Amino acid sequence: MDIKEIQSLIKFVAKSGASEVKLEMEDFKITIRTGSASSMPETTILQQIPMAQAPVAPMAAAPVAQEPAAPAQEATKSEDSKYITIKSPIIGTFYRKPSPDKPAFVEVGSTIKQGDVLCVIEAMKLFNDIESEVSGKIVKILVDDSSPVEFDQPLFLVDPS
Repeated sequence: MDIKEIQSLIKFVAKSGASEVKLEMEDFKITIRTGSASSMPETTILQQIPMAQAPVAPMAAAPVAQEPAAPAQEATKSEDSKYITIKSPIIGTFYRKPSPDKPAFVEVGSTIKQGDVLCVIEAMKLFNDIESEVSGKIVKILVDDSSPVEFDQPLFLVDPS
């Protein structure tokens, strides 16, 4: 809602004679209170609702947590460099099975060929088969079943040899 819409809403409420109007939408709330023209001027209260954000770690804890993890991260990167990462082509919900009563498409250790379906990603009520672009062996599954995934998020590590 832009400022012109808010101003026209204020004028409408003032003309209608209502003493208070509350409007709540996903990202903001507006309360307009009016009184008689001689006794009380119109009042507009605009409150912005903060969006949900990830919790922020204290600054003192961050360096302590990163120092021991740095050598382990380097070792993991050098280990994983020989593997091919299969990433999500879309945003949605990741599913390892075609349906709840069926077995998973692939497991760690499964040998895959180019074109094999690895998982399904649900986006806007559509289930999209995610096919392998490489042949090899699944080394690691990086996402839990029924988890939300982002575009370009790593899903699988594949050993091409």
